Amino acid sequence: MFSEQLLAGRHILVTGGGTGLGKSMATRFLQLGAEVHICGRRKGVCDETATELMDLHGGHVTSHGVDIRNQLAVDEMIGNIFKEAPLTDLINNAAGNFISRTEELSPRGFDAIANIVMHGTFYVTHAVGRRWIAAGLRGNVVSITTTWVRNGSPYVVPSAMSKSAIHAMTMSLAAEWGHYGIRLNTIAPGEIPTEGMSKRIKPGDEAGARTIAVNPMGRVGTMEELQNLAVFLISGGCNWINGETIAMDGGQGLATGGNFYQLRDWKDTDWASARDSIKAQNDKDRAARG
Repeated sequence: MFSEQLLAGRHILVTGGGTGLGKSMATRFLQLGAEVHICGRRKGVCDETATELMDLHGGHVTSHGVDIRNQLAVDEMIGNIFKEAPLTDLINNAAGNFISRTEELSPRGFDAIANIVMHGTFYVTHAVGRRWIAAGLRGNVVSITTTWVRNGSPYVVPSAMSKSAIHAMTMSLAAEWGHYGIRLNTIAPGEIPTEGMSKRIKPGDEAGARTIAVNPMGRVGTMEELQNLAVFLISGGCNWINGETIAMDGGQGLATGGNFYQLRDWKDTDWASARDSIKAQNDKDRAARG
């Protein structure tokens, strides 16, 4: 679909770029000639991904270990990147989510999501955007949201609130920063099965099964489709797209709401099983971080 070296000369940061959707987008940017930065809390994972991508595709991938909930750490990372070469594009992909009945949600659980998704996304966008403005540079920001920003979602209230904040930030800064040549848009993907999502959002389900059963197109999304849309939004193919949230879900949000309303049928035992599964995955992740 895209010409070779379409993104040559571009310097792109992908947050949460060590795994899942972020890794997939970083891969495609690299294949199309961009120099790529990836960051995540687990520096070792990002290092492994950077090495893997360069071994497979050549080019240059720089790995950063940073917790985007820490504003000072974010600003230091962005400052160091800009000293070498200013970013041209930012992909806000880092996120977190888990299902829970809201009456059982702790403040700590709420903050765990809001601090990554809402605060962290703003910290990175602000650190990059103000440097673009100070240097008189144009730029693109693409953030990953959800279709729930349009209609909310039960059982994932911290994520629904935080993703809605990114949606509002995108519209607001598109209007505020557009005259600087800075564009902001978001992609709201439907289900593209990844291990992290499946373990915390649909524990016990076969990946993609529920989506396939209700989606108007009868399938889940693919990484390639996300890659293509992300590339298009930063490619210059239509630089008048600004402040938009583009759903990529086969029409599921329109047909069903695209959220977690179906979990109203769960019993206490189902919720207990889900909590155990989520806890086991969190313990596994903590062990991996050492």
